Amino acid sequence: MKKIIVLIAVFAISMTKTTFAQSKTDAAFNQLLAAYYDVKNALAFDKQDVAKVKANALSNKVDAIQHKDLPAAQHMLWMEQSKIIKAKSIELAAGKDIKAQRKSFESLSSAMIKTVRNIKFNNATVYVQHCPMAKASWLNEKENIENPYYGSMMFDCGNVSETIKSK
Repeated sequence: MKKIIVLIAVFAISMTKTTFAQSKTDAAFNQLLAAYYDVKNALAFDKQDVAKVKANALSNKVDAIQHKDLPAAQHMLWMEQSKIIKAKSIELAAGKDIKAQRKSFESLSSAMIKTVRNIKFNNATVYVQHCPMAKASWLNEKENIENPYYGSMMFDCGNVSETIKSK
């Protein structure tokens, strides 16, 4: 009987550690997603200088992800996508004009979409939106279209192509 109680206690402790690690990882991923939204919003509202600052913040959030406790397939996916997210956010921050920033945002968005779809860490609904004119997609925290590829020229151009429910 003592062995069973000890085993249950050990199991409970290990599950608590795993749950705590997962919640810290999920929180870091959600901070990454919030930083991505900041970049998207800056581009949608034609704010090139704000986009630079927010892209630097996004790049820093990549490094804060505690990814070692992710299941193997998710860990491998994160290792691939995090390199793209980091590189493209740095490239976006260095963009000489908003057109170059938007081009970097396209690859950045593809990596973020793949990450959210496969790791499913989001604590709120995420909308995958698509602009047929830009032939590119992005993530939005709102269902209403806010087009980061054309900004004020075509602010509400696009559609919701997918809804990713919260975890």
